[in-house]
Amino acid sequence: MSSVRDRVEQLREKINYHNHRYYVLDDPVISDADFDKLFQELQALEAAHPELVTPDSPTQRVGGAPLKEFGAVRHAVPMLSLGNAFEDSDVEDFDRRIRQALDKPIIEYVAEPKLDGLSLSLRYENGVLVTAATRGDGEKGEDVTANARTIKTVPLHLLGKGWPKVLEVRGEVVIRKKDFEKLNKERLQREGKVFANPRNAAAGSVRQLDSSITAKRPLSFFPWGTGETSAEVAATHSKLMAKLADWGFRVGEELKVVKGLQGLLAYYNDIGARRDKIPYEIDGVVYKIDHFDDREAMGFTARAPRWAVAHKFPAHEVTTEVEDIIASVGRTGVVTPVAQLKPVAVGGVIVSRATLHNQDEVERKDVRVGDTVIVRRAGDVIPEVVGVIADKRPKGTKPWHMPKKCPGCGSEVERIEDEAAHRCLGGLYCAAQRMGAIGHFASRGAMDIEGLGDKLVMQLVEQELVKTVADIYRLEHDQLAALERMGDKSAKNVIDAIEKSKHTTLPRFLYALGIPQVGEVMAKTLAQHFGDIGPLMDASEEDLLEVPDVGPIVAHNISHFFQQRHNREVIQQIIDAGVRWDKVKRTAGGALAGKTFVLTGGLETMTRGDAKAAIEELGGKVSGSVSKKTDYVVVGDEAGSKLDKAKSLGIELLDEAAFLKLVGKKR
Repeated sequence: MSSVRDRVEQLREKINYHNHRYYVLDDPVISDADFDKLFQELQALEAAHPELVTPDSPTQRVGGAPLKEFGAVRHAVPMLSLGNAFEDSDVEDFDRRIRQALDKPIIEYVAEPKLDGLSLSLRYENGVLVTAATRGDGEKGEDVTANARTIKTVPLHLLGKGWPKVLEVRGEVVIRKKDFEKLNKERLQREGKVFANPRNAAAGSVRQLDSSITAKRPLSFFPWGTGETSAEVAATHSKLMAKLADWGFRVGEELKVVKGLQGLLAYYNDIGARRDKIPYEIDGVVYKIDHFDDREAMGFTARAPRWAVAHKFPAHEVTTEVEDIIASVGRTGVVTPVAQLKPVAVGGVIVSRATLHNQDEVERKDVRVGDTVIVRRAGDVIPEVVGVIADKRPKGTKPWHMPKKCPGCGSEVERIEDEAAHRCLGGLYCAAQRMGAIGHFASRGAMDIEGLGDKLVMQLVEQELVKTVADIYRLEHDQLAALERMGDKSAKNVIDAIEKSKHTTLPRFLYALGIPQVGEVMAKTLAQHFGDIGPLMDASEEDLLEVPDVGPIVAHNISHFFQQRHNREVIQQIIDAGVRWDKVKRTAGGALAGKTFVLTGGLETMTRGDAKAAIEELGGKVSGSVSKKTDYVVVGDEAGSKLDKAKSLGIELLDEAAFLKLVGKKR
């Protein structure tokens, strides 16, 4: 038996080596026939000795039985999106912000093409692939481990040595252009339909419930970073990518280290000139700070890292005809003119609708029904009308004007002062906003009602079980159980989630209301300033202007929202249903108002999040980097480079005991 086990291990090692040479390095050293012999021998030995089969065996890439559904995987480190840059000036701003924040004359970046595929997080424990998950909402994704195992460029067991006990590798699953064309020809012959673009093909392939289908698709995985790691892998991104290449991953050949703004723009122009020759679809390039210490100093916004940006390419443009212009009402009540187009392929995607943004843009471009227009996908994502081909305009066309009444609820449509947008005044009441408002209200960052997803919301709205968000709290078990694909257990889970959501926080509730321009950060700021919903609802625009980061437009939007009788009625109905929260301690005039803190190292008595909350509760602000504007640096165990910089600038240092005393906490 030991000789069989040894031979199995030997075969696996050889097959993994030749797989890596073929799929990752594009440099095979044996013929396909010789490779097939090795693989068939391993299959035969594993069939005769099934106890020797392991999850990381090369034979396990072929795909298994279809799954009924995907499970959920919570990301240990959130998978955030990237901010976008469309003009050189945006990149200049990005570089300037970083140089100023880090106080450095020039920054080293890594630059790489922005692959247009599906983001994936691969978790390795002791070198073995244990989980693969999609990005999902950034906090939680779908478990697609069975499908990821079939991708030839995803190592089932890491090569070489030196990898940490836990390693999450993140990257993009893509399909080469030539493989996409071949796949579509086969699908057209077999099924009579095709994928719209390579990205959809890659995403659809990874999200197959039957992994044997995924195994037949020509997918490739390219790493672009890491998530959770049990130990530091490298000091820079470029060195990290070199390590990942040593461990068996296919790292993009176009990745380069560049210096400063000129290096970024030169790279962008070079890749842009060669875009059509790159074998994979790309929609821009990505810039990231190379040194991880500098990344930590820059930190994150609520949605994206401050140390990276995606510089998008100009979109592909085509011409088509405008068949109609309609007023579309969004979740927040913004009424947007949308051109209904004669269907046309733009950058590989069939487009039949394109945004005209607002009334000003319609007038500036003078777009009319019947016009021949130039259409592009902004950032290669959102279709928009670029302009009109005037000499092709038919006679008798008329300018388009925003309707005075909402097409969804008949409420008045108003143009907000100093804004380009028109809004429906229906607020929480408007039928056109209903599905979006309910979905937003139930979302994770808002009331967090698990199970109340888009499909269920659609049924609830279509059957008129929910007309406003307050109706969510009137739903009964039997009503839900009678809906399609629900049943007793699912209905009970949703009812339990609704009941659980009744005990929330004021920032969550404010964000859930969908007030224009009130995101999660602004909701928290408002909660800390007013303490409860009542004072906020009664606040004038002048009162609101006293809130940090609230300008005239935001103040008008908030005041306008709460002035509407139907919005107040819905809020009262929600409160009457039992939704409650603890009052927030007001920060205005707090003991630490106007003071800026930086945290470095670990504290024994509280997490970094708790320390930040304690500072903000007293009106202070927490920054991710030390500068001349920093008032205090809180120093914990294993403090990093922030401590050295604080000393050099003469900033006051607080150990844990002094910090606890300052914020009024006990050990």
